Amino acid sequence: MTDLAAVKAALRTQSVETPSWAYGNSGTRFKVFTQAGVPRSPREKLDDAAQVHEFTGAAPTVALHIPWDRVDDYASLAAYAQERGLRLGTINSNTFQDDDYRLGSVCHPDPAVRRKAVGHLLECVDIMDATGSRDLKLWFADGTNYPGQDDIRARQDRLAEALSEVCARLGDGQRMLLEYKLFEPSFYTTDVPDWGTAYAHCLRLGEKAQVVVDTGHHAPGTNIEFIVATLLREGKLGGFDFNSRFYADDDLMAGAADPFQLFRIMFEVVRGGGFGPGVAFMLDQCHNIEAKIPAIIRSVMNVQEATAKALLVDRDALAAAQRSGDVLDANAVLMDAYNTDVRPLLAEVREELGLDPDPVAAYRRSGWATKIAEERTGGRQSGWGA
Repeated sequence: MTDLAAVKAALRTQSVETPSWAYGNSGTRFKVFTQAGVPRSPREKLDDAAQVHEFTGAAPTVALHIPWDRVDDYASLAAYAQERGLRLGTINSNTFQDDDYRLGSVCHPDPAVRRKAVGHLLECVDIMDATGSRDLKLWFADGTNYPGQDDIRARQDRLAEALSEVCARLGDGQRMLLEYKLFEPSFYTTDVPDWGTAYAHCLRLGEKAQVVVDTGHHAPGTNIEFIVATLLREGKLGGFDFNSRFYADDDLMAGAADPFQLFRIMFEVVRGGGFGPGVAFMLDQCHNIEAKIPAIIRSVMNVQEATAKALLVDRDALAAAQRSGDVLDANAVLMDAYNTDVRPLLAEVREELGLDPDPVAAYRRSGWATKIAEERTGGRQSGWGA
């Protein structure tokens, strides 16, 4: 039997980082949809993130995206976050929106473009110094669309050179998290297409370089929990970008499309010793048609529910069934945990923390949505192309 007191104690320690961009307007390749009350500045994004943390008790950090969250004084922004009961978390770079990056950024054939891209990455480390952030997250849209467009191996050499320079700039206690993505916006080759490529670069770079797993960045049918287990075994899993996908990089709410997959991933995290500060749990989502703050609250709750079920797995019974080769019993142990309704357990945890047992309902009663819709008029809303 599982020790429920230990499960509740573990759940009280869980934190899920929310992304600043999830509070802004977003959409598809065809249309960006606007909503009333969307933040117009990084500080207003932090105001909304504070609501998520207030009602969940599990979202104390906010990831920034540069240049979307560029400000004149990052130390002042960090102080404002602290006033709102938050901390600034991962610094995310952007080397995919300038016209210069049409043929790539750090892998571009032109040394001048590569220099510009690396300069931006070094700027992000400067921001980490000012905000006290631990992690620099790197995702590159670099790749090619046609066979023969560029030298595949030379692009890997350019990538390695850039990563080495940035890694050398990191200070004590800082890390580089390298993200991978199967395809898009490049369609023939992507320069960091999979966990193996990311792992190979991080292995060469040393302890400060870790792999980040975005749950939407894989081919259909990919066993993501196997990747998680392997990276944990090698000490190279730095964090997650949680979201859901039906077809490709859909960026839907975590746990919405395949909650069983999220449970399986979280079980490997728990089993592999990744449930702790060494592995960063972050949402990376685009709330196109749904209200943003309650969607983010719901996503945090979905991660908590998957984690609670993973913690409830009877590890002794599972190990015994595995040793005896009892396939059905081993699967049944996992399914028993997955089929458990953990909502009452999580409600108890929240009440013990002095929180409302239903975070979404508590947010709706707060009146924050009406308040920001009335007050945030004029100016330019945050988002892509809004």
